[in-house]
Order: sequence, then structure tokens, then C-alpha cells
Amino acid sequence: MMIALFLSLLLFTLPATLASQSPPVFFPRATYQSSSLKQNENTHTKVPFKTQFFPQILDHFTYNPKSYKIFYQKYLINSQFWHHGAPIFVYTGNEGDIEWFAANTGFLLDIAPKFRALLVFIEHRYYGESLPFGEDSYNSPETVGYLNSQQALADYAVLMRSLKQNLSSEASPVVVFGGSYGGMLAAWFRLKYPHIAIGALASSAPILHFDDIIPQTSFYDAVSQDFKSVSLNCYQVIKGSWAELQALSSQTQGLAELSKNFKSCKGLHSVDAAQNWLSSAFIYTAMVNYPTEANFMTHLPAYPVKEMCKIIDALPPGETKLSKAFAAASLYYNYSQTEKCFDIEHRSDTHGLSGWNWQACTEMVMPMSCSNECMFTPFSYNYDAFAEQCMKTYGVTPRPHWITTEFGGKHIEETLKRFGSNIIFSNGLQDPWSRGGVLKNISASIVALVTEEGAHHVDFRSATKDDPDWLVEQRRQEVDIIQSWISEYYADLRP
Repeated sequence: MMIALFLSLLLFTLPATLASQSPPVFFPRATYQSSSLKQNENTHTKVPFKTQFFPQILDHFTYNPKSYKIFYQKYLINSQFWHHGAPIFVYTGNEGDIEWFAANTGFLLDIAPKFRALLVFIEHRYYGESLPFGEDSYNSPETVGYLNSQQALADYAVLMRSLKQNLSSEASPVVVFGGSYGGMLAAWFRLKYPHIAIGALASSAPILHFDDIIPQTSFYDAVSQDFKSVSLNCYQVIKGSWAELQALSSQTQGLAELSKNFKSCKGLHSVDAAQNWLSSAFIYTAMVNYPTEANFMTHLPAYPVKEMCKIIDALPPGETKLSKAFAAASLYYNYSQTEKCFDIEHRSDTHGLSGWNWQACTEMVMPMSCSNECMFTPFSYNYDAFAEQCMKTYGVTPRPHWITTEFGGKHIEETLKRFGSNIIFSNGLQDPWSRGGVLKNISASIVALVTEEGAHHVDFRSATKDDPDWLVEQRRQEVDIIQSWISEYYADLRP
């Protein structure tokens, strides 16, 4: 849930002097090839929602005249099963186009008939089409400076209140849902606005991935463990491929040879791009190691980590570790076998994700490092270098302790059991972000649902006939808990 990589699609880029020494550090982010883009665009057209726009003010927390500027926030709504007074299920939008998240959160559509729920997916400000300054929204700190989680939560609160009033259904209980960063927002919304939402389901929400709450090596250690648990040889091959990558690139005509070996559409100018491209495949595959075939970040088979390791383990000993690693990464980028070459250095921001770079440089500061045990090139977290790059790019200095100041996180068990309630934290231990999530029950009503084989918000995906029993059971528990919240709410309304 989730600081360096491609400037446009991932979080932020470390200084060039550090980039070659370390793999990318991730928050969930999509990397698409052209054919998979078309598949996901087609998915959007099938999402059964009506698109609406809500007039939202720019700044909820000041009373300067410019704070009253109006922008139009996009949201999607499905009232197919809803009736007056029934629950409203709201998805707190992530860092991207809201249609993308709606298309990959079939769980809400699956359970809407049972609850006769109204479904609402709200787009996060500064993402997708919800741009306060239009095409100029990212032009300067003066325009992008209103992008942060607190403003987003306030947006959701204002929109929800207005929606209930317009529907003349102010007694309808609201439950918020979110996955990854959206899951963090859902949990925080329940804590900040308990008078608006009666409960929250936060899936794969790494709300503890700040300050020094968890070890900085947690994320990369988890990725490595995913591969090691499938095949020790697979882990060792990937771990050894980075030295071969550096050795090849340092040779005369090394980048040209690397461009050929990696089937790059254009000649590579930097080994860093190749390293990031390769690392991305393994990290994202660990995150979306789903038990069924899926097309979230890209089209992948069931249990893709196992399939990658099968590729590596099946290649003859004479093959280099780098060639084996490339063959495995090709599963991520070309499982559909439609790509003739790979655009390794330049990828378009098709899903409107670039605003995350700003958030990473201001409030979403998640320290990460890579130990000697991880399967990538070891590196240490360098806050000073990161802050310097943020200042150079945006003219701002990160606030690394703001999230834990605003929302808490340290000693969360003692804190939340005193005042919090009605939050489900769901995590799958295959997901590298799970190590920054809440993995133990905090109270009778703040519960952790943890699955050994689960991946990144897999519980939010549409149910299929091939779902394993543990996933069916996880969703059943979630539905039962949500039902108890709603039943209790209606019982309290009775005279």
C-alpha cells in the first residue's frame, strides 16, 4: 500500500547517483504495455455505473477567498438494487482513474443485491478527471498544493452528506470501502468522520508503513520471501541477475546488447531503466499473486509467482541468470504473447496517476531499504537524498512524520481500542504491503482478517467459480461483519 522509480508512473526517483544501486520502491502502481492497455480500457466501458460530477470546493480548511474555488469531482453510482433507506456503500478512490478501481472491485457489485445497497465510487482529487485546475493542476506547488489525504477525506465527507440529502435518505447507513491507498483512506475516514460512516473495510491498507513503526526492510523482504517460498533456485537466480546486468551494461556496446536481449523497442540510454523494468515485474507480480487469472495491473495467470519460477527453473544451466530473469519478467509484460518489443524507458500515464509523485514528496513518506537477504541489490534508505530531490523537483520538503501525527499509527492497538470501532483490516500475507498493515485484532469491532495465501486486495475482486475456499470464507466473514454493523445501526433507530 506503498521511493524511487519511473517519474510518471511510480512514486519518485532517487538521485541518479543512487538509482543504479537500488531497486524501485513501490506504492501500487500499474505498468502497461499497449495491448493490455486496450483490454483495461474495454473493461471500463463495461462498468455498470452512471457517471456524475459534484461541485467541490478547493480548500476545506481555510477561509481565504481562493479556497472557495469550485472544481468538479467525478463519481460513479449504481442504484440498481437500492431502495430508499437502504445502505450506501462508498469506495474511497485511490490514486488514479475511478473507473479503473470500479472495474477491479467486483466484490461490491457481488454483495450489493444482498444489502440492497447503493454503490458509489468517488474519484480522488487531482486524479482521473477530478482536476481542480484542469491541465494546469500539476504546474506548480501553488496549484498542486491542495492534493493531500486530508482534503480528499473532506471531499468524500461533503459529497456523501450532499448525496444523502439529495436522495432524501439521510437515515441510510454508509459503509466505506477501499483497497491499498484507498484502504488507508477508508480506515482514516471511519476514524475522522464516524458520524458519516458507520464502518470501514480497509483491504491491504499499509497504515503502519510510516516513521519507524515497522522495519524499513519489510516490503522487499516480503517480495523476496514470496519467490523463495516457491523455489530457492528461482530466488537465487533473480538475486544473482543484478550483478550480471551491471557487468553487461559496463561493457563497450553493453547497452546496445542489453537493448537487444531485453527486446527494447528503442535503444536503452541507461541501465537504470532496465533494472527498474525488471524489478517492477517481480515486485508487482508478488503483489498480485492472485489464485485465479486476472487482469488488474496486467494480464496474468493464476499464481503468477509460481509460473515465473517455473520458467526460471525449466531453463538449462547454461543460460545466464540475467536471461532467465528476463524470461520470467516477460510473463508479466507479455503473458498474452502480443508484444513484439517492450517500451522500457518511456511509458504513458494512461490512468492519471502522476499526482502520486507529489504526495510521496509531501505526506506519504514510507521509508524503505533492501537488506542482504532480499533478492534485489541491497540499499539503505537515504532521507536526505530523497528530500533534496523533492526540493529540486517541486520546491517542497517532505513532512515524514505528518501522517502519524494526523492519523496515528504508533501504538495503534492501545490507541484504537479506546475510541475506534467498526473497521475491518483485511490482508493477504503474499502481499508485500501486508507487513505494514494491521494483522491482529485490536478490539471486538476492529478486526484483522488475515489469509496466508492472499495477495493485494484480492478480496475486492469479483467472485469466480475457481476461487479457493479460504477466499470464499474471507469474503463471507466480511459480509457477516458488515451485516452486523448495519443491523445494529437499524436497531438503534427504532424507538
